[in-house]
Amino acid sequence: MKHFPIFMALEGRRVVVSGGGEAALAKLRLLLKTEARLTVITQSPASEIVDWAQDDRLTLIARPMQIGDALCAKLFYAANEDDAEDARVAAIASAEGALVNIVDNLEDSQFITPAIVDRDPVTVAIGTEGAAPVLARAIKKDLEDKLSPTLGLMARVGKAFRKHADALPFGRKRRDFWADYYFGGTAPNTEDEANAKLDTLLEQHLHEPERDGHVDLVGAGPGDPELLTLKARNALDTADVVIYDRLVAPEILELARREAVMISAGKEGFGPSVTQGAINEMIVSHARSGAYVVRLKSGDPTVFGRLDEEIEACDAAHINWRIVPGITSASAAVAALGQSLTKRGRNSGIRFLTGHDTKGFADHDWKTLSRPGEVAAIYMGKKSARFIQGRLMMHGADPATPVTVIENASRPSQQILATTLAELEPALTDANFDGPALTFLGLAPRDALAVADDYQMKEALS
Repeated sequence: MKHFPIFMALEGRRVVVSGGGEAALAKLRLLLKTEARLTVITQSPASEIVDWAQDDRLTLIARPMQIGDALCAKLFYAANEDDAEDARVAAIASAEGALVNIVDNLEDSQFITPAIVDRDPVTVAIGTEGAAPVLARAIKKDLEDKLSPTLGLMARVGKAFRKHADALPFGRKRRDFWADYYFGGTAPNTEDEANAKLDTLLEQHLHEPERDGHVDLVGAGPGDPELLTLKARNALDTADVVIYDRLVAPEILELARREAVMISAGKEGFGPSVTQGAINEMIVSHARSGAYVVRLKSGDPTVFGRLDEEIEACDAAHINWRIVPGITSASAAVAALGQSLTKRGRNSGIRFLTGHDTKGFADHDWKTLSRPGEVAAIYMGKKSARFIQGRLMMHGADPATPVTVIENASRPSQQILATTLAELEPALTDANFDGPALTFLGLAPRDALAVADDYQMKEALS
């Protein structure tokens, strides 16, 4: 992030625009929505600028900019549509202490103006750091369509009501009150309706008993934020506490409510880990305090997620819980191969295996797995690859059996290693994968991968 987004207080502050054409008009139409003291300096002002000056909405200085014109200015826009003149006036303004924006010159500007969705006092700013203005406009249109025109009215009335809402205890109860106001029931159309809704809701929430704590055991999916379920997304939006695993993608953690307490409960095979007992205690203690806890696990919590132990801890503490399933890594990984987990005439079943358990390398029915046509998805199999390879070949598996290892399935850093059982090691060691990986026994990538890559490229460009 090269540009840090902030909202600057401009009430009563001086903002200067040099220029009188279309570029200046575009900035002024936006700046006139603020309470800044606007000054426009130009020899050739557009008729709109003259009209605004006559209506005392801005000060017009009808001459080229001079030294001293930007003194005490908070912001300065060089909008002359002439590179040499813009550079000259920008140098003056910068020397006089103003932050400078040169229209259509990102490199020499000290700040940029984002696309804005205006529901005053609710303002949504959209920036792409100059990389994709068309994309910013598309996002703006999408938000304009989704945000109710009455949102600004509700926010203004809500702001004046905040001191009354302080009668509610800080935290979940107060958040529930505001959530009911903004998102519950019919939206008010007038100030009187908004105040009446607030009074009614406050009375209700003041006399409601404190809610009990609750735990959601949530699957974060394989890593791509777009593969997160809507129910999981909603849980992150409202959680008080998020207890997350090491493999949960940072992009998904970013979706959690900003005020939520974020707790890492990383567990790493054959390495230092937070014990399951400690994780259970974290979950229970936060829920007992009345918090809404999200226990966030990579993939699907019902697949090798030690889910039952956490459920038993909640039950023992009489805490309500809910499972929110996620897309398991096997589904994302096999999609990356352009394959199906099952295929008529090849395999009517699929085995989900773990490469190691609490006692070390996990043992399985190697004789059955060694039969032709068997397909297995092996989780946590990277460090146990040589053990798995040896057991299968010992039980007569064909050395030419296809094996595919997918690292970081669904993420931008996804890598695919296609090999055979005989070559699994040393091929996996040579690949030097350092991210989470899933191993498929009996599946190889298909030509459909090239088609998928072409489609993703076209989708990104469209």
